[in-house]
Amino acid sequence: MTPTSETFTASITLKEAEAQHFDVAYTAVTQPCPWPKAYGGDLVAAAAAAAMRTVPDGPEGKTLHSMHSYFMRPADIGAEVRYEVELLRDGRGYGTRQVRAYQSGKPVYVALASFAKGEPGGTFSVEAPELPGPETLPTSAQYLAPRDGGTMTEESKAYWGGGRSFDMRHVPGPVYLTVDGERAPHQAIWVKPYDTLRPVEGLTRTQRDLAALAYVCDYTILEPVLRVLDLPWAKPGLVTASLDHAMWFHRAPGEGVLDDWLLYAQQAGSAGSGRGLGQGSFFTRDGEHLATVVQEGMIRAS
Repeated sequence: MTPTSETFTASITLKEAEAQHFDVAYTAVTQPCPWPKAYGGDLVAAAAAAAMRTVPDGPEGKTLHSMHSYFMRPADIGAEVRYEVELLRDGRGYGTRQVRAYQSGKPVYVALASFAKGEPGGTFSVEAPELPGPETLPTSAQYLAPRDGGTMTEESKAYWGGGRSFDMRHVPGPVYLTVDGERAPHQAIWVKPYDTLRPVEGLTRTQRDLAALAYVCDYTILEPVLRVLDLPWAKPGLVTASLDHAMWFHRAPGEGVLDDWLLYAQQAGSAGSGRGLGQGSFFTRDGEHLATVVQEGMIRAS
C-alpha cells in the first residue's frame, strides 16, 4: 500500500461537541499505532487545532506562536478524546487559550497556547546545519526491509516504514533496530508528507501546516537521547513516554513549504533519573527557521 498523509489529517479532523468544563469543545479520534497508547503528537496537534479554531487567522487575526503541554495519562488508541478550550484572553496583539483533553472522563493532556498578531521589528534566526540532502538517504522502509526486526514486529516495521504520514530520513542513521551511526548527542531528520496535505475543515492552510509541525515533532524528539545512551527503539524492555512539551512557532510556513522537505535538527539536552531532554529546530530547505521544540520524556531501560 502506498503511504499517504491521511493519518495526520484524520488526527486533526475535529467534531464540535457540547462543552462540559470550559467555553468550547471538540472531539477527535486517536490514530492507530503499534504500541499500547496513543501517539503524543496526535494529542498535541489535535489540541493545537482545537485552540486555533477559536482564534481568527489571516491578516487581521492572530497566529499560533507557542504551546506548552503536559501529558498526564496515556490515551487509548482509536478512541474519542474530548478537547475543551478555555478562552483565557483576547487582547489587541496577543491571545491565550487553555486546552484540556479528556478521555473516559479523566484528563489525559493539558496545554496553554498563545497567539500573536505580529508587528514590525528586527529579525534574527539561527542557521541550519549543512547536512546531506534527503535524496541521498534511504527511506525508513528501505532501511528496515532487509533487516531482521528482532523484537520489532512486522506491524511495527510497517508503521515505522510508512504509517506515520511523513517520510523521515535520518542523519547519520536511524535508531530503530540498532543505533546506526555515532553515539553522539545530536542527529537530524529530513521530513516531508508522503503526499500533498489534505484540507482540514475549520482550519486555514496555515493553521493546518502549524498543526503538522506539532504532529510530526514528537516522533523523534527523544532520539538524540536514545542515541547517546545506545538505546534503539527495538531494545527489549525499553519504555518511553512524553512528559512535557514546549514548542515555539517563529514563522508561519509559507504556501507550499510543507510540500517540500524540512530539516529537523535535534540534540540531547540531558539524561538522568529515568528522564531525557530533547531539543529540536525545524528549517525549510532554504534555511528558514520555522519552529523550536523542547521535550522531556520518561526513558526506562530494563
